Amino acid sequence: MIRKPGLIAGAAIALLAGCASTPDVAPPSVMHTVEVPTPVRCRPDLGPEPDYPDTDEALRAAPDLFSRVRLLLAGRMLRIARDQQKTAALAACAG
Repeated sequence: MIRKPGLIAGAAIALLAGCASTPDVAPPSVMHTVEVPTPVRCRPDLGPEPDYPDTDEALRAAPDLFSRVRLLLAGRMLRIARDQQKTAALAACAG
């Protein structure tokens, strides 16, 4: 059998070169955080509705016109105060 030293050496070098090469590795994944402002609905806590004194039953039970007018004015003042609370709370949400 005739041996060819150049062929064996070439094959050995080719095998070693194949083992020494690094495989193609994908670049590492990079995570980026993107912050996007998201609108949030504002729900101010106003508490429960007050008990208005000018209900139908209270007006019917009032003894005279003067008492009815006082009940109506008291109810109107409560509604105005409640409206001011709502307006202030909504203005705070917008600002």
